[in-house]
Amino acid sequence: MTFKPAKWPRKLRSQEWFGGSSRDNIYHRGWMKNQGFPHDLFDGRPVIGILNTWSELNPCNAHLNALAEKVKNGIYEAGGFPVEVPVFSVSESAFRPTAMMFRNIAAMSIEEQMRGQPMDGCVLLVGCDKTTPSLLMAAASTDLPSIVVTGGPMLNGYFRGERVGSGTHLWKFSEAVKAGEMSPAEFAEAEASMSRSAGSCNTMGTASTMASMAEALGMALSGNAAIPAVDSRRRVMAQMSGRRIVQMVKDDLKPSDIMTRAAFENAIRTNAAIGGSTNAVIHLLAIAGRVGIDLTLDDWDRLGRDVPTIVNLMPSGKYLMEEFFYAGGLPVVLKRLGEAGLLNKDALTVSGETAWDQVKDVVNHNEDVILPVERALTQSGGVVVVKGNLAPNGAVLKPSAATPALMTHRGRAVVFEDIDDYKAKINDPDLDIDETCIMVMKNCGPKGYPGMAEVGNMGLPPKVLKKGITDMVRISDARMSGTAYGTVVLHTSPEAAAGGPLAVVQNGDMIELDVPNRRLHLDISDEELARRLAAWTPRVTPPDSGYAMLHHKHVMGADKGADLDFLRGCRGAPVGKDSH
Repeated sequence: MTFKPAKWPRKLRSQEWFGGSSRDNIYHRGWMKNQGFPHDLFDGRPVIGILNTWSELNPCNAHLNALAEKVKNGIYEAGGFPVEVPVFSVSESAFRPTAMMFRNIAAMSIEEQMRGQPMDGCVLLVGCDKTTPSLLMAAASTDLPSIVVTGGPMLNGYFRGERVGSGTHLWKFSEAVKAGEMSPAEFAEAEASMSRSAGSCNTMGTASTMASMAEALGMALSGNAAIPAVDSRRRVMAQMSGRRIVQMVKDDLKPSDIMTRAAFENAIRTNAAIGGSTNAVIHLLAIAGRVGIDLTLDDWDRLGRDVPTIVNLMPSGKYLMEEFFYAGGLPVVLKRLGEAGLLNKDALTVSGETAWDQVKDVVNHNEDVILPVERALTQSGGVVVVKGNLAPNGAVLKPSAATPALMTHRGRAVVFEDIDDYKAKINDPDLDIDETCIMVMKNCGPKGYPGMAEVGNMGLPPKVLKKGITDMVRISDARMSGTAYGTVVLHTSPEAAAGGPLAVVQNGDMIELDVPNRRLHLDISDEELARRLAAWTPRVTPPDSGYAMLHHKHVMGADKGADLDFLRGCRGAPVGKDSH
């Protein structure tokens, strides 16, 4: 893509607040000066908002204040004026009913902070799985020059000589306890080994995936995604990003210049190559909708279908983010895609260079971590989209984390009406279930849970685990953590709470999953399906007040990114009228 930088110097939007000698200008400058800012900082130089998602209730982001200082240093060095702004920070580890419930309100609130305040450009200081997409959604809507700085992953966990991956081993150890293979005391001992430094998940979970998506989209500097949180090079990255955003403002290099269709295609293929989280589907669909690009589930399946998964990280493989960084990180993956003809090489990035120019000379330092194509974890990676009478609008599955033998399977449905029904029944020794069955959970989608919680990777019943079985086909309208694994069909759309076919599956129905042919079928006649749907009544009561009501009324399906319908394609950052 050819980009022509804007002329410099020119009047920036922040000068509507700070430039001139009117009563309003003096009002805005005067209040800012109570913090000790010298007068010459208001002389027309770029004002850069550091949108900081720091929070002690968001463990992935709890170290971001230190990074913000490095970003400030870089902005000052490049001749800009940094202002740190705390923004909505939503964490999957603490928010109830689920952080996904609040991704959209976070994006909406941050968008209005960007629109309504004197910022010429923004540093999106993020870390966890929801802050990265929510700030990218806001940046896509306002189209102010923006650059992503992530907080980085934690160091490797270790327990009794074994690598411990965030989330991945939580599910593994929990199942081991239920199977009688691990004691509760050992589980508690392992807890201390799971999160031993600042940072986000050290697996290729959603946080690491979304950091990789930001870099693949061109919205972060090359190499940003994998640097560990406590590595000094993470602080260098923050400072360099602070320098770069000042020049981006001068050039007027905006998200709409970078997040093009070519960039989203690069991100989808990158997600396949890294064995990324299925949550990336939801988030990239939402971001694309904000920037005005009609990205669909079919694009995900078409673009990712023939991309090998070459990053050997949990939950698909055996290593963790620390080793991924030492091997060369995401630039090596992008180079491999370029060499295979799977990268839009001319896609523009925040550096001002193309995607290919940034990575063409990088070196892979460990071919057991970033594998040669002939040793890929799976030759057809990515996110599989299956459709059929059970999922007319589509459902997704992650092949690299699934059991190959279950990718074609027909089984008897064991139905849970919602998460509470599942919890009440799953440990019952009299539950009529075996490993050939298909577990089905309803009412856990965007409207149903509400918010679409990460409960789709339903734990198996103890009676099955004790046989040594570790995987079964599971189907729901929920999400699952990017750190999880298994033959899990997710995001079934339309969701049950909206009256989708999933809502009328009954115990004993036979279901066919045929991943090679992209098919998910409920084995009943069209007439029987129509009869059941006509008789269906909602189980979920719509909220009658607050954001929950707004969310329930306006949230779209998973196939549309679960964004709010009135926010798609909403672009531009008007200054607005001064009220003083």
